[in-house]
Amino acid sequence: MTFWRQAGLNYVQYSNIAARVVRQSLKKELKADAEKRENASIKFKKWVNGKPEGWVAAKI
Repeated sequence: MTFWRQAGLNYVQYSNIAARVVRQSLKKELKADAEKRENASIKFKKWVNGKPEGWVAAKI
């Protein structure tokens, strides 16, 4: 069993933590570009009774 599973994390949680640590350790000139990639959002259609109702945006 991998260490992140033993710690009670799933792979997505583990990779998010690792990515955050890498971004925080960058030098100032590279940190600004990396912080832009940290913010993400998704857009999906909400379905009601088998028909699309509209777009929903979620920040992740």
